[in-house]
Amino acid sequence: MPIAHWLLRATTFVVVFCFAGAVAADNEPLSSCNHLLADSERLACYDRISGFSDPAPVRPAPGRPSMIDEAWRFGPEANRYAPGYYRPNYLLAARYTDDVNQTPFSPIFEAAASDQELKDVEMRFQMSFKGRVWATDDLRWGLWLAYSQQSQWQLYSEEISRPFRETNYEPELIVSFRPDVEIGGFNWRLLNFGFVHQSNGRSQILSRSWDRLYTEIGVERDNFALLARAWYRIPENSSDDDNPDINRYMGYGDVTGVYKWRDHSFSLMGRGNWNTGKGAARLSWVTPPLIGPIRGLVQAFSGYGDSMIDYNWSQNIIGIGITVNDTL
Repeated sequence: MPIAHWLLRATTFVVVFCFAGAVAADNEPLSSCNHLLADSERLACYDRISGFSDPAPVRPAPGRPSMIDEAWRFGPEANRYAPGYYRPNYLLAARYTDDVNQTPFSPIFEAAASDQELKDVEMRFQMSFKGRVWATDDLRWGLWLAYSQQSQWQLYSEEISRPFRETNYEPELIVSFRPDVEIGGFNWRLLNFGFVHQSNGRSQILSRSWDRLYTEIGVERDNFALLARAWYRIPENSSDDDNPDINRYMGYGDVTGVYKWRDHSFSLMGRGNWNTGKGAARLSWVTPPLIGPIRGLVQAFSGYGDSMIDYNWSQNIIGIGITVNDTL
């Protein structure tokens, strides 16, 4: 008999002998798994009897990435200098107010409001971007430039040629830091120091503006994040101050909570002045994506300061539209 046949018989004998020994040692034949109907259970039974073990066990999937880390690009894989979104970029096709401000400059400048019949429904859109211009190697420290612009458009006021009722401009300079400290079950991930200028871009008696220095902290836990900001208004000469009483209505800071659930995003902002009892709240709901990055947006506002021209005007507003990003 050729040597190849002897080798084949010997190899077969060794394999059968080893397999039989393993079965005898376990006192459980492979046929004992045949009664199992579920494929996963039957495979697990075969693996157990044969002594097979997976060398690469499946690990649990990682949890949701940090909302703050993603927004401020603190991760080591983040793009260092690419510009990105800052505040929500949205278009509210219709915003209804229960008390439109027909005379925003009264009694100082009555002529500015003459012959105008503003509608209680208008369009609003906002653009907001930021970009990092310097950062440490680990990206924990960074210097940012940001710009936001918000416009109120009387699109439905055909009788007065659909004017832009107000446009606000808001450039910022921000120093950001990632503390990475756990406090009471929350992760403290953001500490910002900033300078912000906000104005309506008009001149002389129609101007509204203020400059502020602020500190902002951000903490998060699971699907919830909390952003708190305190500001100090930089004083102006009394002769140049467009709105000397703005702190009475806008207060000295704001707090924003963000909660994400099944690709929905809910945010609530509150601010106020405890001494005057004046302030505002804004509630937003961002839907899951509708088309590409476009999401639905429903937003409600109540109080003072919906825009610079309305800083001392109280109203309740509800709007609906679309957005490409949320607060975080």
